[in-house]
Amino acid sequence: MTEQSTMRAAILETHNATLRISQISVPDIGPGEVLVRVRASGVNPLDTKIHAGAAAHARHPLPGILGLDLSGVVEQTGCAVTRFKEGDEVYGMTGGVGGVPGSLAEFAAVDADLLALKPANLSMREAAALPLIFITAWEGLIDRASLEAGQNVLIHGGAGGVGHVAIQIARAFGANVFATGSVAQRATVEALGAVFIDRDTAIETYVSEHTGGRGFDIVYDTVGGKVLDASFAAVCRFGHVVSALGWGTHALAPLSFRAASYSGVFTLLPLLTGAGRAHHGEIMNEATRLVETGKLVPMLDARRFTLESVGDAYALIRDHAAKGKLVVDV
Repeated sequence: MTEQSTMRAAILETHNATLRISQISVPDIGPGEVLVRVRASGVNPLDTKIHAGAAAHARHPLPGILGLDLSGVVEQTGCAVTRFKEGDEVYGMTGGVGGVPGSLAEFAAVDADLLALKPANLSMREAAALPLIFITAWEGLIDRASLEAGQNVLIHGGAGGVGHVAIQIARAFGANVFATGSVAQRATVEALGAVFIDRDTAIETYVSEHTGGRGFDIVYDTVGGKVLDASFAAVCRFGHVVSALGWGTHALAPLSFRAASYSGVFTLLPLLTGAGRAHHGEIMNEATRLVETGKLVPMLDARRFTLESVGDAYALIRDHAAKGKLVVDV
């Protein structure tokens, strides 16, 4: 149990403002919660949208502590917590939205259902990079599309955060994996074990080349917009399209003519509603299993950040200049 009564935290007081480093009280924990000493906080594009107040689906009351993902050490457990003990190294997507304090602080009071034991073969930084992107990829491929071995799976945006994890999950399940990206991303996609498809290639061309015109069993769109429309044209009969960014207006005729299915993925629901949080912990257990068996490796940007320089990390994401996941050392 920590003897500290106060902690450092990066506080957002108004949208788009510089985060203010403050000394505040260490949070109390309630039943079913654990107190985590935060070691690292993963940075996601969604964090920057929450910071700007630009995500209507992901509001966070201000002043507040941002940071969706964390890794750290359990300092204290609340009553009814049996899965964790003091000293356990854990990780998960635990706050930073919907009024749940995030990970840009030295300590966080966390619903234990959201956590899993950190993979033994990952650093704290590597572990903090995984939760949001892994949960998003897993919910799309496994929970929604019921991925099976031998299926042809197309990942749009394969070199991105969710995309590079989705490739690895699909390969771990024995799928034949294809992924779109820019020409500059070809080496990254191929190193992950997927067949590279230039994102500027006509849909008919790559569907013909890689599936004999049949289409892909599962198409996972991590880009949105026109890419989701392309997904409806690339899926096979009775196939499944999944999108983590299906927020626009789209014509469903290409999907309907194939008698195919569509699912949206909204990873924040358990944090925002409180329902289904234990499943997120279960998904993170699957991440640990895949990492420890050598089937999943997160891609990290080598640059390092502290609570004082979170704004620099946000700027890199807004400028599309990150080379892998960005992580803040706490």
